[in-house]
Amino acid sequence: MPELPEVETTVRGLDRVLLGERIASVEARRADLRRAMPEDLGQRLTGARVTKLWRRAKYGVIDTDRGDSLVFHLGMSGRWRVDPETVEKHDHFLVTTGSGRRIALNDPRRFGSLDLMATDALPAWPAFAALGPEPLTLEAADLASRLKGRTAAIKLLLLDQRIVAGLGNIYVCEALFRAGIHPRRAGGSVSRTRLERLVPAIKDVLREAIAAGGSSLRDFSSPDGELGYFSKTFAVYGREGEPCACGGTVRRFVQGGRSTFYCPRCQR
Repeated sequence: MPELPEVETTVRGLDRVLLGERIASVEARRADLRRAMPEDLGQRLTGARVTKLWRRAKYGVIDTDRGDSLVFHLGMSGRWRVDPETVEKHDHFLVTTGSGRRIALNDPRRFGSLDLMATDALPAWPAFAALGPEPLTLEAADLASRLKGRTAAIKLLLLDQRIVAGLGNIYVCEALFRAGIHPRRAGGSVSRTRLERLVPAIKDVLREAIAAGGSSLRDFSSPDGELGYFSKTFAVYGREGEPCACGGTVRRFVQGGRSTFYCPRCQR
């Protein structure tokens, strides 16, 4: 599933193609993805100029000069293709610009979504209003207050989008390893000293992953078709039974329905 670095990579790739462009046409090749697309999508986007592209948590946002924003979520297998030579079976939504560029939202599993919202209404949109702070601007004091008194495992709490917005399984595993925190430790019991290590670890992991173009797992690639290479540097994720740099062995267990990878020697 594309996580924050993959969505950030996608937004940056689309920015190079769409920013300042007039949308000449759009084509919804099916009426729905995870849920129905807005019926007036084509009418509101055709002729609009793209003024800004940005990300909120795992959502990408395309603002236009009509006061509308196209919000996309890549779901499990979604990706945007830039200037595809042919339209593929799973290219469900096409945008063509006035200069002749084309992007196609490809989503074989159709767990992604497209929404068109008034830009000024986005902060109050339920999907956004429920989100916690962005991890790249997170402060240890804020995280401490959000974890206070919580008995759930720190790994599960970090995946709760109401506590921190945008973190996913891969990067939480890697950040907890770097901070030396056991994924089963109760969130409220993590000391402030450890949180002072965890927050920079989260930011470092995400920034490194963004610089590497994300992690290419299953179906994800960036809009230009390039694969992300951060997976080559995983310290624990996907490495069950392999040696840790400390000499220990990476272990795996299921937590909240997801695989958790950690080093029992490094993480306490």
